[in-house]
Amino acid sequence: MRCPFCKAEDTRVVDSRLVGEGEQVRRRRECQACSERFTTFEMVDLVTPRIIKSDGNRQPYDESRLRRGFLRALEKRPVETEYIDAAIERIRHRLHATGEREVPARELGEWVMDELRNLDEVAYIRFASVYRSFQDVNAFREMVERMEQDTRLGRNNSQLQLLTGENGDPYSDGQS
Repeated sequence: MRCPFCKAEDTRVVDSRLVGEGEQVRRRRECQACSERFTTFEMVDLVTPRIIKSDGNRQPYDESRLRRGFLRALEKRPVETEYIDAAIERIRHRLHATGEREVPARELGEWVMDELRNLDEVAYIRFASVYRSFQDVNAFREMVERMEQDTRLGRNNSQLQLLTGENGDPYSDGQS
């Protein structure tokens, strides 16, 4: 590491500690040439996958856009900011964990719906109604009825496949 004071290239690590819940390493360094000390932080820099839109265009992942979507769905809902931040962090973690260089927007949208379902059902319905492009009130009613049925049956929220059949059709229930 180059010294920020004299630009010498020979520095030694005096102390290392984990910080930020183990996500970073803080290093105290000392320059061998001028004896000045300075601190550096080291963390993993993962490349975030690009998002493949439904029209085939590829865009960089934009966390601010994701946050706007959450906030729009959660508008006037009693959900604390730290829960929203945690949901966005889980999505970012899932993006990195895929190990892929590109992720379909559809998959990202499903992750958002999973998170919203766990945060607030009204926000989930708001997002799903736009995301799934419901064409009429009946499709909307089916979604609400299915949520009520799943709640009565005690199904795990994260296992719900909202109005999506095996063939990916948003209006089939997977049964023929």
